Amino acid sequence: MAAASSPGASVAAGPGPEPPGPAPLQYSLLLAHLVGERRGPRQARALDPAALGGIPAPPKSDEQKLIEGVMESCGFKAALACVGGFVLGGAFGVFTAGIDTNVGFDPKDPYRTPTAKEVLKDMGQRGMSYAKNFAIVGAMFSCTECIVESYRGKSDWKNSVLSGCITGGAIGFRAGLKAGAIGCGGFAAFSAVIDYYLR
Repeated sequence: MAAASSPGASVAAGPGPEPPGPAPLQYSLLLAHLVGERRGPRQARALDPAALGGIPAPPKSDEQKLIEGVMESCGFKAALACVGGFVLGGAFGVFTAGIDTNVGFDPKDPYRTPTAKEVLKDMGQRGMSYAKNFAIVGAMFSCTECIVESYRGKSDWKNSVLSGCITGGAIGFRAGLKAGAIGCGGFAAFSAVIDYYLR
């Protein structure tokens, strides 16, 4: 006859079910939001990190959300493109002035050799002129592309083409309707080529 177990004795529990492992990482879902026509800030915000399985998604603070909102805004992108265009245009203007043999020469007295001060002054003026033009074009294109992308909700080559057409048309329209049409077509084609090689 088996002895009865005492009330204080512990009962050995059998092996329970194993905890489920981590969900598999869905690379196809991740790539669909990083490349292709679905790529963009709006699609990235709509992506549920829990659906990716193995990617942790820590909660973001209010400061991080504020900084991300500012950096994704059209105003910040336009300001960044304006600064970049100013620097690039200034460097390009100084470079073109440096290889120009007529820099610093006075049209009224072409036989007089210009001084170093006159050459540097002419190079600075040309660099500043190029910098202003590049800054305006960069800010206009970046702001227009951001607005078009926000309106369409897509990030593809059409945004660059539409932005280039609007920017080129606005710049060329000051010289007339024909110049505006040529500027629209030229900037659109140039934007399409650049977008094709960058993507």
